[in-house]
Amino acid sequence: MTAKFLAEMIGTMIILLFGSGVVANVLLGKTKGNNGGFFMITLGWAVGVLLAIYATAPISGAHLNPAVTIGLASIRLFPWPEVPLYIAAQFLGAFIGAVLVYLAYLKHWEETPDPGLKLAVFSTGPAIRNYPANVLTEIIGTFILVFVGLSIGISKSAITSGLNPLLWGFLVWGLGVSFGGPTGYAINPARDFGPRIAHFLLPIHGKGSSDWAYSWVPVVGPIIGGILGAIVYKMVYMG
Repeated sequence: MTAKFLAEMIGTMIILLFGSGVVANVLLGKTKGNNGGFFMITLGWAVGVLLAIYATAPISGAHLNPAVTIGLASIRLFPWPEVPLYIAAQFLGAFIGAVLVYLAYLKHWEETPDPGLKLAVFSTGPAIRNYPANVLTEIIGTFILVFVGLSIGISKSAITSGLNPLLWGFLVWGLGVSFGGPTGYAINPARDFGPRIAHFLLPIHGKGSSDWAYSWVPVVGPIIGGILGAIVYKMVYMG
């Protein structure tokens, strides 16, 4: 059980190192990748997911996302008693990853006057703030993530086939370029909430608000989408 906890924690940390890292590189002032664009951001997140799955699938099945864990448990492909452990590891890993990105870009926060750009390194936000529409976007994105991801194959399949993590990376990349516009495609409660806590706690120069009013959207939407994606997967593939 300790090995699974560590794997989920480290795997989610890897996702945030690459994901928040590329956002910091693109958005923060005086970086080498400044103004690299949204395509560069989506690629960074995809690579993070791909490498995290390669690193942890043999140990924990590489859920790395509470929406995936809850979705699998909802169709009895994962034991409910292990759900809290996995989710705790995922949130902790996301928090640690965000803190490490903060340290890696330590001298660039002062070079970034816009507090919104600093928050974007840690968590998602809507292009147009409309909570029903924002939740719907996250539901759709996470539904696709879980349904297609389960169709690709997880856990044992990810161990035996080297292509599966690569396909998961392409899946996340495609979701980013296709559905990232309205909300920044959180599609993972840990990826958003853990780093948002880090943003709240860290001594970031001129950081501004952590936008807690929006924080429930990238938690509730992905969980609903993950459960729906798992249920439809079960209906289609398991009868």
